[in-house]
Order: sequence, then structure tokens, then C-alpha cells
Amino acid sequence: QVQLVESGGGLVQAGGSLRLSCAASESIFSFNVMAWYRQAPGKQRELVAAIASGGSTNYADSVKGRFTISRDNAKNMYLQMNSLKPEDTAVYYCNAVRFVLGANSHYWGQGTQVTVSS
Repeated sequence: QVQLVESGGGLVQAGGSLRLSCAASESIFSFNVMAWYRQAPGKQRELVAAIASGGSTNYADSVKGRFTISRDNAKNMYLQMNSLKPEDTAVYYCNAVRFVLGANSHYWGQGTQVTVSS
């Protein structure tokens, strides 16, 4: 059973920074893609940033230039968030995807709250 545990959320003023961490129960290289999603109240969950096993990354337009996704060589993924805005307030989720026989298996963490005050 894959487990993903997020940490690092909190309350920060606009313009501040936070670093989110996601600890996986297995090597992150066993997943094809790892990503950060977020969900604000009353809104759909949206992709924030993703990193493929080969190292390529992509970002939502709203966070480009402010957020950076990274990983270590073991079981951890990170999201460095700079120049935070009130609209970044959301629950942030760690996601891992594994491609098996043409089907995708998605795994989710429990989420960590990020609140940005104006």
C-alpha cells in the first residue's frame, strides 16, 4: 500500500515563502510521475506542478516563476513556493502516478493546508 505524507503547510503573509514536502513509502523513482495538486474552497482540484521520472517538469501558468518542484534520490518530493499570493490559499495534495499495463494508478496524500493572508 503506497503512502504519501505531506508536511510544511501553514499560514504565511503575502509575499512570503513555504516549502512543502511529500514523503513516499516507496522510492519516488518507482512512480512515472509525481505531482502537487491543490484545491481551494468551492473549486476543483487543480494541478500545480509535476515532475516525471526522467526529471522533466511542468507548472500551472499561475505558479510559473514562483514555485519549484523538486525531489531527492530517495523517497521525497518538494514544492518550494515563493512570492505567495492570497489566491494560492488551498489544501495542497501530493500525487503519485504509476503506469501499469496501460492503466494509471493514482495515489494521494491526505493534504496540507496553505493559507496566505493579504
